[in-house]
Amino acid sequence: MPFPDTVPTLAHALAQRGYQEPTPVQEAVLDEKAKGRDLLVSARTGSGKTVAFGLAMANELLDEQGKAAHASTPLALVIAPTRELALQVKSELEWLYADTGARIVSCVGGMEPRKEARALSMGCHIVVGTPGRLCDHLSRKNLNLSGLKVAVLDEADEMLDLGFREELETLLDATPQDRRSFLFSATIAREIARLAKRYQHDALRIDTIGDNEPHTDIEYRAILADQNDTIGAIINTLRLIESPCSMVFCHTREGVRQLHAALLQHGFSSVAISGELGQNERSRAIESLRNGQARVCVATDVAARGIDVPSLGLVIHASLPGSPATLLHRSGRTGRAGRKGICVLVTIPSKKRQADRLLQAAGVDVTWNTAPTLDQIREADTERLITSEALTRETPENVKPLVERLIAERTPEQLAAALVFLWNKGLPQPVKVRPITPSSAPARAPREGGREQREPREPRERKQMEGGSWFKLSVGRADKADPKWLVPVICRLGGVTKKDIGSIRIAPTYTLVEISPEKAQRFAECASAADADEIRIEPAKAPSGNEAPSPRGRAPGSRSPKPRRSGGDPARDSSRKRR
Repeated sequence: MPFPDTVPTLAHALAQRGYQEPTPVQEAVLDEKAKGRDLLVSARTGSGKTVAFGLAMANELLDEQGKAAHASTPLALVIAPTRELALQVKSELEWLYADTGARIVSCVGGMEPRKEARALSMGCHIVVGTPGRLCDHLSRKNLNLSGLKVAVLDEADEMLDLGFREELETLLDATPQDRRSFLFSATIAREIARLAKRYQHDALRIDTIGDNEPHTDIEYRAILADQNDTIGAIINTLRLIESPCSMVFCHTREGVRQLHAALLQHGFSSVAISGELGQNERSRAIESLRNGQARVCVATDVAARGIDVPSLGLVIHASLPGSPATLLHRSGRTGRAGRKGICVLVTIPSKKRQADRLLQAAGVDVTWNTAPTLDQIREADTERLITSEALTRETPENVKPLVERLIAERTPEQLAAALVFLWNKGLPQPVKVRPITPSSAPARAPREGGREQREPREPRERKQMEGGSWFKLSVGRADKADPKWLVPVICRLGGVTKKDIGSIRIAPTYTLVEISPEKAQRFAECASAADADEIRIEPAKAPSGNEAPSPRGRAPGSRSPKPRRSGGDPARDSSRKRR
């Protein structure tokens, strides 16, 4: 069905933007039975819900000609979980209401509150903001909600997850009883239902998702990788699947930092977004994704909320999501607005059963694969080069003299070789990873009673390295240096294995590493030739004793206690509230 033209100004704005038919959520809120009622809506991000509630609130804001009369106090309030989402909603509503004369004001963290207060004092029709900043303006008497006609909670589940329940209740309690309310959420969990029961009246339930159904425009894949190769598997996945923009999710800030450092070392243009970033740094990182300066974003769940990048074509789960809903919500950042997307889950063998249960609960069918190999990546690179649009373009006039000279002075083979060299030179470097499959580990024979029998282990002797050479790394305790992530980096940059590494001594600003005498020369050559902008390695003297040994005095290759979480994420991000 086409968009109704009952509001001429909005119909004109939709036509100018190329909107021809409403999406399912837009069609649902425009239905006759939704008119004048509160709405409880399940809708994915990217489903067109901003335009949906923008259209649904029009009858309360505009006259018959589709114009907005002067308003001394706001008529509509839209609450969003993050600054980015709030500003994105404001931008959408601005073009939708461009011909109506409606004034739209944003109130978000990270912006100058006095400017917002002045804008509110001048009168506006719609206020869009984050819970914390809106409550600040409410308490300072800058925001008057006594004349409000519509309240919208966008991504209500995210706001509750971030701990904003008290702020939401404060804002809703300040609105009139007879106002309409639209509650949009990806999932309707118990807390959402409780909020709706308290603040909504005879709400119409609209479900455009289904019961945790996977997105049909997203292709799901799963990769099994060795504990020490998870970062390599992620790097190779990013290399194999070419996307204008990709997002990689980690549980913790530390996981984000480690993965981001590895991506930079391998030549990826990437940004990291976690709770430790200031608002200005966060804004610059997001803008670099949107303008194409960065192709990969590594982020925690909480910090990534509200980020919308239209060109996002690939989502990678570097750590297992905590629930099926989180899996679908993370993945739903791609495959939007009719575009196709790919979602890849990377995990280790010991987590495979847990991953299978998670995928099954989310209704996602996948085939487990190993990490992309160097041969697969080279084959994909070759195909991309051969099919590149650059080979079929017309030769611009200003470069024809140079082209003719190259053809005259060089052979076809030389020109082709130069093309391949220049093409490969600009590509991030893949990683050689150990192939692993679900059946790689031998199965234990079951014992009586159905449980597995384990033979008692003989105590191991820790091998002491004699005559090893020492090297200095340019990271230390101040950089959160830890053998858990240092060892893979040392192996990769120095061309050695874990058994070639002896003691690791971590000082405040540097780290000393012992390398076996058989591999010391090779390590020095590889480390000096490596393009390591993040970590520099140079020969050093034996430690003085002031440096801290690696945890519990273990050699990196020896068996360590089972970590609390895999993937280099020792603890979850405890940060909750974000304005």
